[in-house]
Amino acid sequence: MKTVLFLHSSADRYGSDRVLVTLASGLDRSRFTPVAVLPERGELAGLLEEAGVETAVADLAVLRRAELGPRGVWRLLRGDESKLETIARERRPALVHSNTSVILSGHRLADELGVPHVLHVRELYPRVPLAWQLWRRRLLRADRVVCVSEAVADQFGKSSKAIVVYDGLTREPSRGDRNRARAQLGLEQDSFVVALLGRISAWKGQDVLARALAEPPLAERPVVALIAGSPWPGAEAPLRELERLKADLALGGRLRLIGFRDDVETILAAADAVTVPSTRPEPFGLVALEAAAQGLPVVAAAHGGLPEIIRHEETGLLVEPGSPAALAAALRRLADEPRAAAAMGAAAAADVTARFRSGDAVAALQRHYDELLR
Repeated sequence: MKTVLFLHSSADRYGSDRVLVTLASGLDRSRFTPVAVLPERGELAGLLEEAGVETAVADLAVLRRAELGPRGVWRLLRGDESKLETIARERRPALVHSNTSVILSGHRLADELGVPHVLHVRELYPRVPLAWQLWRRRLLRADRVVCVSEAVADQFGKSSKAIVVYDGLTREPSRGDRNRARAQLGLEQDSFVVALLGRISAWKGQDVLARALAEPPLAERPVVALIAGSPWPGAEAPLRELERLKADLALGGRLRLIGFRDDVETILAAADAVTVPSTRPEPFGLVALEAAAQGLPVVAAAHGGLPEIIRHEETGLLVEPGSPAALAAALRRLADEPRAAAAMGAAAAADVTARFRSGDAVAALQRHYDELLR
C-alpha cells in the first residue's frame, strides 16, 4: 500500500475541513493509506481519527491574509518544518496532497522526498497582474492542480495540469422535523426563515443579508434570518460590524446571530431557504450544495462557482452580488410562493445528489494518484 500524506491548513469543522475527512477516509485502503497533518489538533483531528485516518500535528507554512506583507511571507518561507519532515520520513509517503493552495509546505516537502505533489485549489485569487503571475507560476509547480470548480480552473488558462474535481456531499441528506427544529431555535412556526451558514467574514455577505431585512420587500413580512458561524480567531471585526449593523437597522429578533453550530441539520430543518450572498466570488459553495441536497431553495450570488451548483429558476435563484435589494426581492418571492419554492427545493435535491457524490470525487482523485505514481 502507498501512503498519501494530506496537508491541511486548519483544524476546524467548516467546508474544506469536512471535505478532507471525506476524501481521506474514502480512499481504497487496499491501495492507499491516508495520513493527515494539521497545524494544530483542533476538532478536525478527532473527526479524522474517528474515520480511521491517522492524524499528526506539525508547523505548516500557511499563507493568511494577515501575513501577506514581506515580513510575514519571509517568516513563512523560513519557518521551522523539522516536525513535518520527521513525520514524512517516518511515514515515507508515495505522494503529498496539499488540501488547500494556501499551504506553502507541500512543494518543498514533495521536492525533498522526490514524490509527486497534488495541490487542491479551493481559492479564487485577485488577478493583480504581477502578483498573480508569480503566484500562478508557483501553484503550477505541483504535478497536478485539482480545482474545485470550472471558475477556479479558469484561473490557470489552458494548463494541462489543472483539472476539475467537484467536491462531493460531505453529509447524507437527512432533513429533520421542521416544528421540532423551530422549537429548539425559538422560532415562530409561521415565520419565513432564511439561513446563512459559514465563516463570518468581510466577504461572505452576512452584512448583505442584514441590509436585505431592512429593504421594503422583507421589512413588511415576518422574515427571520439565522446566521450560523464564527469569525477566524483574531479577526472579529466583521462580527462586531454585523452586531453594529443589527442595532443601527433595528433588526432585533429578525436577525439571529447564533455562532458556530454542530447541529447543521437542525438549522436546515428550521429554514425555508438558504442564502449564499458572498460579495467576492465563491470558489465552489459547499453550503449551497448541502442546502440544496436537503431540498431547500438556495438564493446565491451569481458569480464564482455558485452558478455551477444552482440552476437559476430551476433549483434556486441567482442574484446580483452585493445587492441587498436584489436579495430581498428574491427572498420575498420565495416567501410569497411557497409551492414554487418547495418545487425548486425538490428539484435541487434530485439534481445535486446525482451530480455531486463524494464517491465520484474520491474515485477521480485516485485515478490521478495512479497516473502520477506510474
